[in-house]
Amino acid sequence: MGILDGLLGHGSDLSAEDVDKQLAGVLTEGEAVRIAFKLIRDLIVFTDRRMILVDKQGLTGRKVEYLTVPYRAITSFSVETTGSFDLDSELKIWVSGRADPIQRTLKRGANVLGIQQAIAASIR
Repeated sequence: MGILDGLLGHGSDLSAEDVDKQLAGVLTEGEAVRIAFKLIRDLIVFTDRRMILVDKQGLTGRKVEYLTVPYRAITSFSVETTGSFDLDSELKIWVSGRADPIQRTLKRGANVLGIQQAIAASIR
């Protein structure tokens, strides 16, 4: 995972230690966080085993959905960058066994290229 290791510290929004604390009880024993991106309140986390999409819901963010996607299940993905009038980017991930893609809106300032590189490096 050389690319992911290179991105950690350069392209990530959060340190592995911060993510380990936030995902206590979600990560399995020995699972290592490679890189993580913060999207407003939500997270996209790449470990050595899977991608975890963390969706904090409600006003307080106490209700949290954790969506795990094994790398082998990702069939394709797309990233749409911002434009002149459309200030949000879009991330779509197609997973085997699902008809519709997983979609996330990335606000202006999100590390779109870093997320794209992390997914591409993980599914090779």
